[in-house]
This record gives sequence, C-alpha cells and structure tokens, in this order.
Amino acid sequence: MDDVAISARAIGKRYRIARAGGANGTEMLRDAIANTARLPFRIARQVLSRSNGVTPMLPSHDEFWALRNVTFDVKHGERVGIIGRNGAGKSTLLKILSRITAPTVGRALVRGRLASLLEVGTGFHQELSGRENIFLNGAILGMKRREIEARFDEIVSFAEVDRFLDMPVKFYSSGMYVRLAFAVAAHLDPDILVIDEVLAVGDAAFQKKCLGKMNSVSRSDGRTLLFVTHNLSLLEAICDRAYLLSEGRVVTSGRTSDVVRAYLASTSAAGHNARIRSDALHWRGLLNACELNDLRSDNDITMEFELETGERDLAGLDIDVAVHNSKDEIVVHAMSRVVGPPLSLPRRRRAIVSYTIKSPKLMPGEYYVSFYVADYERPLLWVENVPAFTVTAASYFGVLEVISGIKGPIVPEFAMSVTQAAGVAS
Repeated sequence: MDDVAISARAIGKRYRIARAGGANGTEMLRDAIANTARLPFRIARQVLSRSNGVTPMLPSHDEFWALRNVTFDVKHGERVGIIGRNGAGKSTLLKILSRITAPTVGRALVRGRLASLLEVGTGFHQELSGRENIFLNGAILGMKRREIEARFDEIVSFAEVDRFLDMPVKFYSSGMYVRLAFAVAAHLDPDILVIDEVLAVGDAAFQKKCLGKMNSVSRSDGRTLLFVTHNLSLLEAICDRAYLLSEGRVVTSGRTSDVVRAYLASTSAAGHNARIRSDALHWRGLLNACELNDLRSDNDITMEFELETGERDLAGLDIDVAVHNSKDEIVVHAMSRVVGPPLSLPRRRRAIVSYTIKSPKLMPGEYYVSFYVADYERPLLWVENVPAFTVTAASYFGVLEVISGIKGPIVPEFAMSVTQAAGVAS
C-alpha cells in the first residue's frame, strides 16, 4: 500500500432534498412559521408512535445518493481520468478526495500534498489580493514561506496577472482567476494534482499552456494526476487509466481507450437528443441510414434528412450540418448560407435535405450528425448525436489498407522527400 496515493473504499454520498412546501414548490414565510410552531407536537407524535409500535411519519425531505459504493486506488505517479455524463457524480467524488465535503459512508485516504482545481473560486479568499492568495495556498499545502517565494515569480509569469497581482481577486475575471488558480496548484509542488473541467474557462492559448504543464508535472516530475474532462481526445492523450461513472457508481475501469469506447457505446445507445424543438418545424430523421453502414474513406457520403413544416409558411431558413467523430470532434461542418440564399418551405409539407460530402478521407469509425435550422437567425430546430454513418475501410493513396498508428480524424495523402545537402565546412 506504500505506492498508493489515493485510496477510496465504498464511498457513498447522500444529499437531502427538501420537499416542496406549497402548491408552487416553495415554502412561504407563513408556512415556515406554522411548521416551526407545529414541530414540538410532530416530534411528540413520532415518539408516541415508536413506543406503540407504529411506523413514524416520513421525514420532510427526499434522499439523493450522488455516489454509491465507489472503490478504487490510484498509485503514485499515475495519470488517471474520470469520465461520465453530467450528474454521474464526478465532481462530488473530487470534492470528497479534496476534503471539501465528507462522504456519508466509506472512507478516502490521500497520501501526500494534494492541490485541487475544481471550480472557479476554489481555495481563494475573495478579499485578499492575488499575491496574498499565492502565499495562503502555499501555507495550506504545508509549504514554508521561503519555498513559496522561490516559486513566486514562476507562478506570476505563468498566470500572466502581474499587473493585477495586488488587486483583490474578487475583481478578477473568470479567466484571470483560473489562470492564477492553476498556476498556484501546478507550481507549489503538490504530490497529487486534481483538476475538474474548470480549464474550459480559459482561452485556447492558456489551455494549451496548462496541458503542457500537466504533462510536465505528471511525466517528468512523477506526480499523480486525477483529471475530469468531457474532452475524450485530451483524456486519451494525458491519462493512462480511466474510470467511468454512471449514476454515482463505477461502471468500468481500465485502459483509457477501452473506457472511452465503453462511454461512447453507452451514449450512443441513449439515442439522439433534441436540444431545440418548434411547432413550426419537425424532425423526422435520417432516411438512408441503411446505405451508410459500410463506407470507405474515399467514398462520397450523401445523407438525406426529412423535415416537416407546421401550420405556417417558413422563410429565411439557414441549415447547418456538423459531422462529429466518436470523440465528439467536429470533422466536417456545412452551412447552407455559404452555397446559396436563405431557403423557404410552405406549411404542412415534408421536405428532404440532401447533404453530400465529397471524398472526405475520414478515418475508420462511427460518425454522428448535429442538425440545426434557424428562421431569420431565430433557432427552430437543433438535433444532435444522430448516428449517421460508419467508415469501415481506409483508402490510402487509392489503395485499401489497414492503417495503424496514424493520428487525427482524416486519412492523409502527402508527399515526402529527403535531399542530401552539401557537407558542412569545418
């Protein structure tokens, strides 16, 4: 057990949700006063009921288990990811490991200094300046002042907040806040670094900078990394192992690529999700799905979507179609307004939208479609996660081959040459 950095045993977390007090789901002041006045009598009735062998009244709250029987170990130096749908219990688990909240049952042991970055605002005192918060966080981690001072300039340079260092952090923007919080967490020598989806707040350049630092911390310095993200490509690039949570339980664990596949299979089984619906326009689905199950990467791909209008004529329509791979990365995006004027559709009619991708050179895998329609820039319909087609074979320079080790969403065709230069004069 000496090589274990984090040990979770049968962790469960229960929250109590108060029942609605009134017809509209809220408790008015008069209800609160009346309930307080009745409380002694209610307690007395419950005591009498127990003494008479009668089941007491139900409590005035519902119970919700965010986590149930979660058990796992993370060894020192490992890079472990946690994935799952929204509400699966990921953030609750990290809060328990970070000692922000306590488990209802079970136990969590952490060996070493742990720095966590879970949400904007975690660990900072709003009234203190950025400079003061750096020293405060270092002290919380158990560092001496001279240790913090030795890394102070590096933290400020990484966070790019030197102009605002003596300003109270309550006046920071969310981006500034996250930059400083990550810089503090990553540079003050934690043995374990715990990071939630909070890095999505920063801009693209800072995210890239953070990822480089996370790789450096975990690979070069041998520190433990526990990472929660919805970016599956990022998860596979950084983490060696992963855990999949669903409804507060660990569903599967193992190599990151295997866990990602299990997660994608579970989300595909759930079917497509209509984000926006309108009575003016109805989604009827993909018509030619049967023809799109066995494609090669250089095939033209034509998809036919059926729509039905409601009780009014529609004009000024723009249609967007985005094709996603299994990691939810957009690989092809098309907008009708790029190729022609806005569209019109009469009421109570069916219409077929035909969308063709010319030889997209996509890597083998499953692909999904998001479909968006706007009426004079007002959203009418948005459907996402529609299973669309499968590419089963890659055409490499016109020849079908099995490609291994090639990264990225497309099958590349490229030229490469090496010319011998003249010798270097001594």
